[in-house]
Amino acid sequence: MFKNKTLLITGGTGSFGNAVLDRFLDTNIAEIRIFSRDEKKQDDMRRLYKNDKIKYYIGDVRDIASVRNAMHGVDFVFHAAALKQVPSCEFFPLEAVRTNILGTENVLTAAIEYGVMKCICLSTDKAAYPINAMGISKAMMEKIIIAKSRTIAPEKTTICVTRYGNVMASRGSVIPLFVQQIKSGQAITVTDPNMTRYLMSLEEAVELVIYAFQNASTGDIVVQKSPASTVGQLAEALCQLFAPEHEIKVIGTRHGEKVYETLLTKEEFFKAQDMDSYYTVPADNRDLNYDKYFIEGDKRLSTIDEYNSHNTYRLSIEEVKERLLSLSFIREELEAWKSGK
Repeated sequence: MFKNKTLLITGGTGSFGNAVLDRFLDTNIAEIRIFSRDEKKQDDMRRLYKNDKIKYYIGDVRDIASVRNAMHGVDFVFHAAALKQVPSCEFFPLEAVRTNILGTENVLTAAIEYGVMKCICLSTDKAAYPINAMGISKAMMEKIIIAKSRTIAPEKTTICVTRYGNVMASRGSVIPLFVQQIKSGQAITVTDPNMTRYLMSLEEAVELVIYAFQNASTGDIVVQKSPASTVGQLAEALCQLFAPEHEIKVIGTRHGEKVYETLLTKEEFFKAQDMDSYYTVPADNRDLNYDKYFIEGDKRLSTIDEYNSHNTYRLSIEEVKERLLSLSFIREELEAWKSGK
């Protein structure tokens, strides 16, 4: 499906960008373009991979001219550029607007202008029932994507959304922080041990994008069914792996944090299509003439629950440890920790 094609990854120097690169570098894809504003990370990648198939573009999704410069000749786009740290977006919400909302508008505008075949945009569980600036900006990003999907010919350009839970050990994830605290002898700082969070691996994140690429229709929201853990259990599992008697300290919730995360709202879950390991929510493609669509309300909506990290499959501590040990980051840190003792 990628033979002789060009793939553009916005935010390509991040955790997801590196994971996608590792996945597609040895395929028959012709070119992978890494688009980001961080020249140091691009140079690090250039030295690490030393591969002529990878092309590097300095730019910012906030600047449509730089996006257009990278978009010519592109067949597929994975749009991962974002501000995703909840506390920093709380303090600088306009920055989240400029990157997550207006930046996405720029990417979609350029993709449509240049006839990109498929554009997969990465969102977050925080966009469902958003209470923080990051989630609100991502929710608006999704609205822009769905609105754009109504105005383009899907046979020319398909755009859709993948909505993620927490990706374990990705940049900004709590897992590297907890490991660093253990290794430096500091107490693990847990905001609320009863908070639940989805636990996804980077490999699963890439699989979700590939699934959406292969199966989604324009305007779809696609989520992966994922297990969850309490933050307290996650901290305890890491302690059992590294240092069983290590102190865990409860410090209270940070700005904009939720007790649990939602991947599908009640309204979305009601119309979601169950695709085995995934849910797909089709876009509402009605126009504003609602009277011609009116039917008597469906009473089933009152019996439908949302899909969130409280009601998904809950991992035991042993299962959390299993998932942690599946991460190369944890295995490497654990080996270094044991050899240093």
